[in-house]
Amino acid sequence: MAQELTPAEADRLKNDRTRVDRDFWQKLKATFRKVPFIDDLVAVYYCAMDPATPLRAKAILFGALAYFILPTDVVPDFMPLLGFGDDAAVLYGAIRAVLPHIKPDHRLLAKNALDRLLQSSAG
Repeated sequence: MAQELTPAEADRLKNDRTRVDRDFWQKLKATFRKVPFIDDLVAVYYCAMDPATPLRAKAILFGALAYFILPTDVVPDFMPLLGFGDDAAVLYGAIRAVLPHIKPDHRLLAKNALDRLLQSSAG
């Protein structure tokens, strides 16, 4: 994967990163009991945030995370059974593109974050 991004890709990465920084945890808290791919989603978040992750991989991951956050997408999230299908497809496409960069540490961080989220919602 080349490290360089075109100016358009760099601008898109900046916009996606801003959206994720602002809205990811709020959207996750609102939907985490409904999203079947939650473990992968949070692992991708930690991979995207990792300074060691190459820039091009970050661009792909932040794009997938931003798509998850969008209030309107191809299939509205509130639709039973289908609502997160398009989000899952985008996420898994991103994961396949950057799989070597998603490390066990990212998955451990995700598990710990989800455990904390579950505990905070139970209390």
